[in-house]
Amino acid sequence: MFLDLLRRRNPTLLEAAARFHQDGTIPANTYVIDLDAVTRNATALAAEAARLGLTPFAMTKQIGRNPDASLAIAAGGISHSVGVDLECAIAAAAGGLRAGHLGHLVQIPKHRAAAAAALAPLYWTVFSETKAAEAGAAAIAAGRVQDLLLRIVAPGDRFYRGHEGGFDAADVVAIADRIDAIPGVRFAGITTFPATLFDRASGTAKSTPNLATLTTALRALEQAGRQDVQVNAPGTTSVSILSTLAEAGATQVEPGHGLTGTTPLHAAHDLVEEPAIAYVSEVSHLWNGDAYVFGGGLYVDPVLEGTPTSALFVSPGADVATAPELHVDMPAADAIDYYASVPLGDHRAAPGDTVIFGFRPQVFVSRGLTAGISGLSTGNPVVAGIWSADGSAPLTVDDALRGVGGPTPASASSASSVSSASGRTA
Repeated sequence: MFLDLLRRRNPTLLEAAARFHQDGTIPANTYVIDLDAVTRNATALAAEAARLGLTPFAMTKQIGRNPDASLAIAAGGISHSVGVDLECAIAAAAGGLRAGHLGHLVQIPKHRAAAAAALAPLYWTVFSETKAAEAGAAAIAAGRVQDLLLRIVAPGDRFYRGHEGGFDAADVVAIADRIDAIPGVRFAGITTFPATLFDRASGTAKSTPNLATLTTALRALEQAGRQDVQVNAPGTTSVSILSTLAEAGATQVEPGHGLTGTTPLHAAHDLVEEPAIAYVSEVSHLWNGDAYVFGGGLYVDPVLEGTPTSALFVSPGADVATAPELHVDMPAADAIDYYASVPLGDHRAAPGDTVIFGFRPQVFVSRGLTAGISGLSTGNPVVAGIWSADGSAPLTVDDALRGVGGPTPASASSASSVSSASGRTA
């Protein structure tokens, strides 16, 4: 789906990806990111958010918390991140994005509250008064008062299974008062997820009941005398939906896939944001008429489940523009993605040939690597660095032989050769 989009709107990324793989600069199982396009996308999102009075926080989990991408996002005018978990916030901070929001979707574990407070996040979401008290104690120890957002829930709201939790929206005024009575914290606003979702039938983004819940709660808080209530409304965030969120009372938005042009909306329409990410692998071996392609970062987002997957097969020296696009038999969702198989038919392939996919990524739950490429807009592409799926520098053979770990993102230099990578399986 996104491969066709890349071929139309960002062929230079595909060309650079093939060249850097074929000359050994980037290995198989690497997501390549067009850093110039990420900056342009961030600029567009930041400008529209400013026009509407919204504060944008960047979500970087989808791009493997790549620190070079964080710098590119900051260059586009988005200065703070939202950490889907604490590790995400730490990695984004190492890449130059200050902590704007944490605790949502993943609450902060009890004994990590001090680490979270040390990041001095602008906002911290809690699902319970117990978690509010933990945040307050950590904030007091850090010498500050923490602004809290409350995840609220009303009958009919939609949550993904395993994401449930929060405060009863009908009691939000009383709960806000109780939060203000907890030492070290103060009530700042409300949040939910998802506020908008892609509707496959219409090809548009539609507001969920959750967004109406936020609006109703906001009005109740305002009628009770609360002013400057923050309303955090993430979900399918792109320039095209920001006005809808602002009209509903949102004050904060959280672009993630919008930064790489890979929301489901981008697959259905040509939007302002450009496609900025592709997955590079290679042929491992041939067997019974199939080419077996290295995995590790093969991922089909459940939002697009059932969508056929294809890939470009680029032999050494071949033109990417005319490379064959072949159907891929992806590994089952419940299997480890060691390989994908590709029926070759009349096509030819050889071990080592470059294979390029166009995915809607969630790199942080894979074993994939990431590599930012700068200079594509000026015709001088350079690989900025190679990173593991969690945003850390991958271990090299030299590291292993010395028996030491690799450097942290804050101190790592660009890695030009990678032999192994840490990461989590999906």
